[in-house]
Amino acid sequence: MTVYLPAVAGYPGLPGALIEAGLGIGDIVHVTEYVTRPGLQLSHARSIALGGHRVPVSRVPVEAVVGDPSPYILGVSAHPGGGTLLAAGGDALRVADGIVYLPSVHTTEGEFREQYRWCLDRIASLLALAGLSPAALTRTIDYTATATRADYPRCGRPRREVLGAGPVHPGAAGILVDVPVEPGAQVAIDALAAMGGLEAINPGWARYDTLTYKPAVRAGGKIFLSGFGALDPVSQQALHAGDLLAQADYIYASIETVLTAAGASGSAVTGLIEYVTPDAVADYPRTAALRAKHFPNAAVTSVVCSALLRPEFLLETIPSVVPA
Repeated sequence: MTVYLPAVAGYPGLPGALIEAGLGIGDIVHVTEYVTRPGLQLSHARSIALGGHRVPVSRVPVEAVVGDPSPYILGVSAHPGGGTLLAAGGDALRVADGIVYLPSVHTTEGEFREQYRWCLDRIASLLALAGLSPAALTRTIDYTATATRADYPRCGRPRREVLGAGPVHPGAAGILVDVPVEPGAQVAIDALAAMGGLEAINPGWARYDTLTYKPAVRAGGKIFLSGFGALDPVSQQALHAGDLLAQADYIYASIETVLTAAGASGSAVTGLIEYVTPDAVADYPRTAALRAKHFPNAAVTSVVCSALLRPEFLLETIPSVVPA
């Protein structure tokens, strides 16, 4: 079973965090670096911590870590034995328990839609290492430059061209960043994929019939969920503007609705990533009781993003992979 560690305070703390979970460096299948300082170099610290163990790495620029002044933290996924390494040149993927872990991808060439299409094509070439196509994708997370918010709907065309007409599409989430992962990069994409056939999970929300993502997909015995904000799935209107607690309550209930449709519950969620906007940081501790009520077993990683795709959103929550 894959383990999602609580946020690790940097590479020096990685061995101890793994030991506490009964794991070792060789069990790591993916690392996400949530970095608060532009240009922060982590390759040396990463090399020392991982030794010769190659894993796909995602780098996510954030404004801050909630309640922590650290320049960066780590999100770590691990599976006993570390799965199977698939590598070509500088690229590394890990396949563990049917899940395919990829590194994040980005380019600095072209305008927004061209960059978005390049990222999807790059993901397709990485999946080919595992003998898969983009049809195997179970979740994408877009980190787009805040200045491109008005252009974001233009990603629909390249998504449809690469991902196909459906009926199954991956879950998705969208986060805005003021400072991109590299100067000139207007978008970076994180992705997960899975071996075997996929099944779309939708509790009856018609808006998803025309979109290139779904509330969740099932692959084998696992559920991969989208990111959730306080959005009415019928009217497509943002809800509870300015009220973080009300938004959190709505988000958590929406996640449970999708899990119920998949035959699961909030108690099965072992990890959550929460993207909090700067305006919501002061009130964020007040969401803890709500979160514990819905997801009593979840380790939570909370970071401050520049903004979210809907200006009214104060919070977006992405659950970990959930056993079906």
